[in-house]
Amino acid sequence: MTEELARDIRLLVLDVDGVLTDGSLWFGADGEALKSFHVRDGVGVKSALASGIDVAIISGRRSPAVERRAAELGVRHVRQGCANKAQALRDLLAELGVAPAQTACVVDDTPDLPLMALAGLPIAVADAHPDVIAAARLVTRAAGGKGAVREVCDLLVDARP
Repeated sequence: MTEELARDIRLLVLDVDGVLTDGSLWFGADGEALKSFHVRDGVGVKSALASGIDVAIISGRRSPAVERRAAELGVRHVRQGCANKAQALRDLLAELGVAPAQTACVVDDTPDLPLMALAGLPIAVADAHPDVIAAARLVTRAAGGKGAVREVCDLLVDARP
């Protein structure tokens, strides 16, 4: 069933903290937030983009590190500082002409439950909050920031017609 849902995905939406990172927040001496991204997740994102799957980042926080990582990977749709991630997704879907059923999202915590409710394929990382796991159609084997995004990208790319 998951493979059938994955076949129609045109947009992959990623949370940042706890999905593209392990959820740790590191602060430098000047107060800047530092983030650690897994290189294999980046390979997965590039593979998804190359196969025709659009990728977006929607995050509640703002970080120059996210902008830089997204630019490195070729992710054009980055929405940061979103108090209402579901509305950010609705706006993005309208902009891109993509149906909610053609959208997968990967999240880790309860503020993302409204985002999951919009996506045709809601995905939780392995170490997500139990309520998020319960709402997911798929749970990754890998934890957030530890290859979960690569796992999802491989699934989506492999399911392409």
